[in-house]
Amino acid sequence: MDIGSPAGGSSRRPGRRYYLVREDLLPETMRRAALARERVELGLSPSVHDAVRAVGISRSAFYKYRDGVYPFDDFVGPRLVVLSLRLRHRPGVLSSVLGEIARLGGNILTISQSLPLQGAAAVFLTVDLREVEEDHLLRRLGELEGVLDAAVVGRGASPAGLG
Repeated sequence: MDIGSPAGGSSRRPGRRYYLVREDLLPETMRRAALARERVELGLSPSVHDAVRAVGISRSAFYKYRDGVYPFDDFVGPRLVVLSLRLRHRPGVLSSVLGEIARLGGNILTISQSLPLQGAAAVFLTVDLREVEEDHLLRRLGELEGVLDAAVVGRGASPAGLG
């Protein structure tokens, strides 16, 4: 079967094949180039010069690999869920929920809370669960003091620009 060689008549352009490679198999320079790009994108380094110095590679190595090595998560994007919670109307309950989500690796994107009625408030959270399993999160939230109910009411992929 044709695997992309010009003699085999492949319709792919040379140099445009992609591979999913485990991080520990990547050459160190490629991994560091990705780290340097991330430092610049996140503002951890004010310039490419500072970023390559911080990760220990040359500028030429950075420019060679910067547009060719990306973490797989950059392509997968967030795993979004909408949580519906019913919380007791007591100080600190919502704070403990938000803290637990953060401790587990969830990223809270939106919060909507109703006024408390009969001692409880309805809260809806949109959470990126890229780093945490949904069942584990629900179990942990259900164990928190003041959480009366927790359920997933929606799931979705990343809206444009969030991944």
